[in-house]
Amino acid sequence: MNENVIVLDNPLIEHKLAIIRNKNTGTKEFREIIGEIASILCYNALSDAKLKEIEIETPICKTKVKVLDEDNYAFVPILRAGTGMLDGLLTMIPNAKIGHIGLYRNEKTLEPVQYYYKMPKNIKDKEVIILDPMLATGGSASDTINMLKKDGVKKIKFLCIIAAPEGIERLRRENPEVQIFTACIDKELNDKGYIVPGLGDAGDRIFGTK
Repeated sequence: MNENVIVLDNPLIEHKLAIIRNKNTGTKEFREIIGEIASILCYNALSDAKLKEIEIETPICKTKVKVLDEDNYAFVPILRAGTGMLDGLLTMIPNAKIGHIGLYRNEKTLEPVQYYYKMPKNIKDKEVIILDPMLATGGSASDTINMLKKDGVKKIKFLCIIAAPEGIERLRRENPEVQIFTACIDKELNDKGYIVPGLGDAGDRIFGTK
């Protein structure tokens, strides 16, 4: 992998991943842990954030502090599973703007089909963080990135819980400047396009639809 693929290496992440991989983990716990890991991914993705200096008054005296301009950021979950990560990021940057893109996978071709696209105003001026728990074939991620580029977005990052080597390779080939932040890189995709060992269908497990 190259420097634009950042894999979290932490015992706590390993522990959390073990829980959500387990098919017996319930919807509530699964959903909560997805949000927790998303928060940690956001923490790492914002390590290069630019701060501005302002003056405030503490209970003791006036002082200068550095703060984030939250309006500079937009989160774009890929519907529907990506929304499961959203609350975890909003705990970190509550005033970030939110866009949505709706894609579903053609079960025959495994390629994404778009059905919804709505972005905040002035999206081209923001740093956009795309959210999707699973980076499998890379089709949905690549299509989302390309649509954002058409809207003039210059800085894009992609956050996922688990990635497959095939998905990473596609993003590196088609959009090498986009940083990928993931909690784990799994072995491979199976013949149905699911990540192995993975954790199943993240959307169904987040929303309890299966």
